[in-house]
Amino acid sequence: MTKALKSIDPDVHFRVLHLLEEEPELTQRELAQKLGISLGGVNYCLKSLIQIGHIKAGNFSKNPNKSVYLYLLTPKGISEKANLTAGFLKRKMVEYHALKKEIDTIQSKVKRVKYRNGD
Repeated sequence: MTKALKSIDPDVHFRVLHLLEEEPELTQRELAQKLGISLGGVNYCLKSLIQIGHIKAGNFSKNPNKSVYLYLLTPKGISEKANLTAGFLKRKMVEYHALKKEIDTIQSKVKRVKYRNGD
């Protein structure tokens, strides 16, 4: 595993690949906005993903604005996105169950207090 890959949060890695698969023409600024992270963070992440071969960047050949890039997932990136999706879902299910347990506990306490107060 490369140093660049180790330093990318797996949820951010997944979300970047997911967004770029859906909208490869997104700018770094738009990605930063959608992800809720800094523009510098997106730039670092994209460079790392290009370095490890999960995405490739290219200019729109007919666009007069040559600074506009198209970010495409590579076959390796598509495969990694599938792996990251499984991990993402597993982490979110663990979070969901923990949150549900906490909510149930709080609701139970509220019901006991209401019962004691005659509400």
